[in-house]
Amino acid sequence: MIEKILPSRMAVAESLADPPEAVLLPGEEELIRNAVEIRRREFTTARWCARRAFAELGLPPAPVLKGERGAPMWPDGVVGSMTHCVGYRAAAVAHRTDVVTVGIDAEPHAPLPDGVHETIALATEVQRERELRRAVPGVHWDRLLFSAKESVYKAWFPLTHRWLGFEEADIALHPNGSFTAELLSSATERDSGAGTTATPTAFSGRWLVADGLVATAIAVENVPGTPAG
Repeated sequence: MIEKILPSRMAVAESLADPPEAVLLPGEEELIRNAVEIRRREFTTARWCARRAFAELGLPPAPVLKGERGAPMWPDGVVGSMTHCVGYRAAAVAHRTDVVTVGIDAEPHAPLPDGVHETIALATEVQRERELRRAVPGVHWDRLLFSAKESVYKAWFPLTHRWLGFEEADIALHPNGSFTAELLSSATERDSGAGTTATPTAFSGRWLVADGLVATAIAVENVPGTPAG
């Protein structure tokens, strides 16, 4: 499903269940030792998906450990993102020479739990949602907004190694299956000039609703002649 909203240069693997052949590699078990069973299954199958995607890139199996703020640690020269929710796990990876950063997210296509929308949505986003609900009433736009913000963070963090709050990205969702995210000054001006990779000020992404799920994805492709970073 999610491969439909990602560039063809990316390798994607997904699963609708937790197959018995999905197992952890050394180093991963320690990360999940004390987790409840449902969390263990999500964690394991998402990494199994990542290794299937590695194979599409011609890479050997490798553990996906946790780095700063729990972000996945990908093999050298690889960028990637993983997601999991009830009934769905997926991973998307690419060679860094092809893609600069990627963020994916999948959620149940259902309204957000009570109280969540108020904590993630800006006033501008709430107004846009009202208009979107009138134009396309069959989409749970609140859940789609949440998913898009998750994808934005996953694409943002590998570039900046900095936290990004829900309130620091103003997302405009479009009925045609696209969205844009403007990174607000509270994020883009923080620690400026610190010698890190140039801070992104905006992202563009795509979204999809299918099979009871909503999925969002951001992939920043390398422009020919531009250093991969």
